Amino acid sequence: MNREIIDINDYTVLLEEATSDNNLIDSCFFDEPVIAIAFYGAGDVSLKVKFDRRTKEFHHTKGMVLSFYADSKVEFEHHVSKLKSLQCLVIATTIKKIDKLPNEEGQFLEQFLYQLVHPKDHYVEGPIFNMSPEMFLLVEQFFNNTYEGKIKMLLYKSHITALLSHYFGQLSKQENTTLNTFQLEKINLAQEILVSNLENPPSLTELAHRIGTNTNKLKIEFKAQFGVPVFKYLQNERLKKAYNLIKNGQKTIQEAAWAVGYDSLGSFSNAFEKKFGYRPSQV
Repeated sequence: MNREIIDINDYTVLLEEATSDNNLIDSCFFDEPVIAIAFYGAGDVSLKVKFDRRTKEFHHTKGMVLSFYADSKVEFEHHVSKLKSLQCLVIATTIKKIDKLPNEEGQFLEQFLYQLVHPKDHYVEGPIFNMSPEMFLLVEQFFNNTYEGKIKMLLYKSHITALLSHYFGQLSKQENTTLNTFQLEKINLAQEILVSNLENPPSLTELAHRIGTNTNKLKIEFKAQFGVPVFKYLQNERLKKAYNLIKNGQKTIQEAAWAVGYDSLGSFSNAFEKKFGYRPSQV
């Protein structure tokens, strides 16, 4: 278990990462009431939130953004196993610090997370959705950071601002397009199907059929949830996987392109450069 706690601009930032060959339960509490946003990265750990003899469970957390208010009576249990590792970044503040937050973030909390700023229970849940590719990349960079000292803090400060900007931006887009729980389960299933079949993804029609909806609803609801169209999301996931395969030395550039479904090396290289700003050979 790796845990790092940093104070940045009246926020407390918590970075947690854990893997285990056995079943492991990581239990934590907050010392004081907090308003927090948790970003779950590359791991897919299970989560139980326990409060007042109630339990809320999340079985697939990869890519999830969870906002909440919690006091010291709320317990967060991460169930880590060989197939479900933990990678979580939490940005937390307190109600008394809201007016001190920079960049009008306190106003955004009031506007988009009103129920958390004015809680009526030990645990109050705010919006839950999946990260956009930009948010996912920012979270990934926290855990892959190699800088130390003041440069590391400078990176963290800039990334926290960027991450919150994307977060509130996505909330503003979703304000008039909120999905109910049933719709959310369908769209998250569609996302899981895409990520599991990067090399040979289903057509839009087939994907809609597999989750029990029509193509028009799939397109509208997927974009409302993830902020991008279905196949833009697919392309981003393909390129992210290819990047990691090349970076870690697991595949050559040609092999990485094939592994994520690109037949043409030229098309792959152009798409890669457009997303990351440099050619695959420069990784």
